[in-house]
Amino acid sequence: MSKVFTPKDCHALMNLLVRQGTGQTDISVVDSSSFVSAGETLLATGFENVFNSINLVYGRLIVASRSYKARLTLMDAISTEEYSHLIRKISFYSKGAKPSGNFNTDLYTNLADGFTNGQNKDANGDAQSTKSQWEQNTQPSVTVTFGGSDVWDNCITMYEDQVQQAFRDEAEFARFTAGYLQEHANDYESQREGWNRMCLLNRIGQTVDMSSVMAGSAINLTYEFNQKFGTNYTSEQLRTTYLKEFAEFFVAFFKTHLEYMGERSTAYHWTMPKTIGGVEHNILRHTPLEDIRVYMYSALWKDVESRVLPEIFNDQYLDIDTQYQPISYWQNNATVANRPKVSVEPAVVDTDTTHTTTYGSQIKGAKVDLDYVVGVVTDRDGLLTDFQIESSRTTPVEARKGYRNTWLHVAKNCICDPTEKCIVFYMADPAPSPTPTPTSAMLSTSSNVTIQE
Repeated sequence: MSKVFTPKDCHALMNLLVRQGTGQTDISVVDSSSFVSAGETLLATGFENVFNSINLVYGRLIVASRSYKARLTLMDAISTEEYSHLIRKISFYSKGAKPSGNFNTDLYTNLADGFTNGQNKDANGDAQSTKSQWEQNTQPSVTVTFGGSDVWDNCITMYEDQVQQAFRDEAEFARFTAGYLQEHANDYESQREGWNRMCLLNRIGQTVDMSSVMAGSAINLTYEFNQKFGTNYTSEQLRTTYLKEFAEFFVAFFKTHLEYMGERSTAYHWTMPKTIGGVEHNILRHTPLEDIRVYMYSALWKDVESRVLPEIFNDQYLDIDTQYQPISYWQNNATVANRPKVSVEPAVVDTDTTHTTTYGSQIKGAKVDLDYVVGVVTDRDGLLTDFQIESSRTTPVEARKGYRNTWLHVAKNCICDPTEKCIVFYMADPAPSPTPTPTSAMLSTSSNVTIQE
């Protein structure tokens, strides 16, 4: 369905993203209770009766809170602030050359005695010359609107004087308060990271789902390596046994495609084709090196960083500080096996020109499942976060119960533009051939079965 332009509450989605992104879901149970001192929650001294989780005065206080900063901050941000949240993006279609009017050619006679500044039609009404200098030629354009607000709230409650009994002095209480507020801030940092991760996941899913109309935008590196060298290695073999060879191949392959992205072409993006006067026109794009943004699954390159990163990120190519974001996991870090995976139902655009009423509208794409995403290269303008509102308000003290609340209100919008260039690099093995039903003859002559990845 199309994007709703009025505020849409996304706190449930945000909670899901944070839980996945912090490994709180999809975790196997490991019993380590006999080997680790994890701190006991039941103590004979009892608890204060507000939080019911802080034991009464004890010998020493450790406040378990550290500052956390959101990752995935590479996305360029724009701000529409609190007024209109609609963003117009005007693109222009490419037009071809016109027939020459400056010479007599095989198509037209433009220079002849008695000819005027016009088409000089013959007796059959056919033009013998090109049109006059006053022929109007506009550059066709198309306007795309990005809009909407995804909103959620955060709240922290501060008590005036009910919790002090749990601490020995003002210094301890101050340390508790600092940790209490720090964890509240950390929660929001995780939400910011979860939001950006959702935007990146949608960009990946959108690009793969629309790859049939975004030429060259989804590249299976396992296939490309085997095609180039005439091999039949599995993805796992390339990531382990032949990692050195694969890394050397990837650097050259990657840099080649970055160069191609700088060419003004129809590759790597949806061209939004439109027929005008019987001629199909397309939006052409190019992405200069300085406008490229790179997200790379870092675990793959740990053993060969000295070969890969210096080749790709250097003074003559890309800036590692401003254009590169290492990714330790794409969606879920609950297990090592989950880290390179992506599973998303993205927002896409209806590209079927026969759908006269919905062509160009936002729709829900097909589910995209990738087991191993290596990296994403996108145009700066293809993935943006629109920061609209981040405001906080604090209530007065509740006179009878002695507490105050501070509310944080958040409104954002994620922009994933398929008309800007993007490449998703992934690794996947060919689907296995259907296994024949074993017969008694097959079983009697084959005792060893080898299953390849």
